[in-house]
Amino acid sequence: MATQREPELEHLFRRAGFGTSDEEIQEFVRLGLLGFSAAAAGLLNYQAAPDDVDDHIGQTGYVGITARGGFAPTANIADARQRWLFRMIHTQRPLQEKMALFWHNHFATAYSKIAGDVGATEATRMLAAKPAEDPGGAKGQLELLRQHALGNFRDLLVAIAQDPAMLFWLDGRTNTRARPQENFARELMELFTMGVNTFAESDVYAGARVFTGWNLARPGTGAAQKYEFNYVANQHETTAKEFTFPIYADGGRVIPARAASGGMQDGLDLIDAVARHPATGPRLALKLYRYFINEVDPPDEGLINEVSRTYYERGFAIEPMVRRLVLSAQFRDPRNYYRHYAWPAEFVVRAVKEVGYRGFSVNDALTPMANMGQQLFEPPDVAGWSLAGGWFSSGAMLARMNFAALLATNQKFNLRDIFRPAGTSPEALVAYAIDRFTPLQYSNTASNALLDYVRAGGAWTGSDTQLANKSAGLVHLIVGSGEYQFA
Repeated sequence: MATQREPELEHLFRRAGFGTSDEEIQEFVRLGLLGFSAAAAGLLNYQAAPDDVDDHIGQTGYVGITARGGFAPTANIADARQRWLFRMIHTQRPLQEKMALFWHNHFATAYSKIAGDVGATEATRMLAAKPAEDPGGAKGQLELLRQHALGNFRDLLVAIAQDPAMLFWLDGRTNTRARPQENFARELMELFTMGVNTFAESDVYAGARVFTGWNLARPGTGAAQKYEFNYVANQHETTAKEFTFPIYADGGRVIPARAASGGMQDGLDLIDAVARHPATGPRLALKLYRYFINEVDPPDEGLINEVSRTYYERGFAIEPMVRRLVLSAQFRDPRNYYRHYAWPAEFVVRAVKEVGYRGFSVNDALTPMANMGQQLFEPPDVAGWSLAGGWFSSGAMLARMNFAALLATNQKFNLRDIFRPAGTSPEALVAYAIDRFTPLQYSNTASNALLDYVRAGGAWTGSDTQLANKSAGLVHLIVGSGEYQFA
């Protein structure tokens, strides 16, 4: 129940997950994980938790999906989006999905361009396929991000460089010795690792030549045929490539000329170099700090420097960086509560978990999310979404308010039953609602406005009709309020 929650745990579940439902709180109690340290350990050590969430799609007791002639999340992008939202709501590994969402923005890859090249079905497969359910064992980009969620950043860079969706998205599939393609090399340095003002245009051209021959093949037949990474030796440019920053630990800046048969090492050498670069650790530490700690106030440079040092000392491992952030005093400091602007996916999932979902389909959240500014598998460009206050245009905020109304109306009678114990007075109803839905603390003026809403329309009787109408309206006002948009 809401009264069993603690602000510190609520904060942990919002930041390292997507909030919690009452049922999940009860499960944490059952598992003995309802202290901060135990709960944080359970979130961080998610490999110990079952990863069977997809098995529950369509089952009673879970949020619904909408199937159109069969549910096909590896072939239909709307179904893929539904499945990911379902996972965020019900996963026993919320931090894994939270990190997959982080990397989805970091390595922004959009469905529409890929679909324009290979068609809707194959594009969805490249982004969302699970090897165990794909005839050819294809692994979509989302599964790659989930696999490497807290893994080694250098290994993730290699996997992304060889990912079919990325090879279409940034045109690596056409990168040949006759026509080096610069897109991936530029974004590898500028967006994925070192950042702006750390390299020269000559490095972009050298990087393009490094990755010549990192192309695609399409082996298999029938339904098992799939796109996969293929190093094409005769398309690799074999001459030496010189950079303005060190490539090797000894300070060497030239990737030597190599025979085409060994030319794939050029790309691995450059990936090692950008992962090792002194700007990469601080940049990644800052992005993670803003995701988990605070993106509103000036950053804590001491903590960011410490997390950056951890990145290098632990051989580019992400888990120790996230662990240091989540277990830091800064994470637990109440001054950092509600200092993260909720992404549309975070807002929707938290709302569904806290309001309820009996009789609700995640399909009905897809268009509202797009109106809020986030469509899963469709970031606006290579830089990803505009974060923090960038989420909040007047139209996007209206879309959030409209979704709150949609969800509250859908859950009207469920909310009546949930709120019945608090139906003794308007004051009790408002207090219960604020406690259950964990918004940023309301001012007296805002709280009084909620109370005025409940009192309006006649004397309070607590009848079923009155309780259904007022509880749903109250939830609409709270979930659609500015206070609820911070996590």
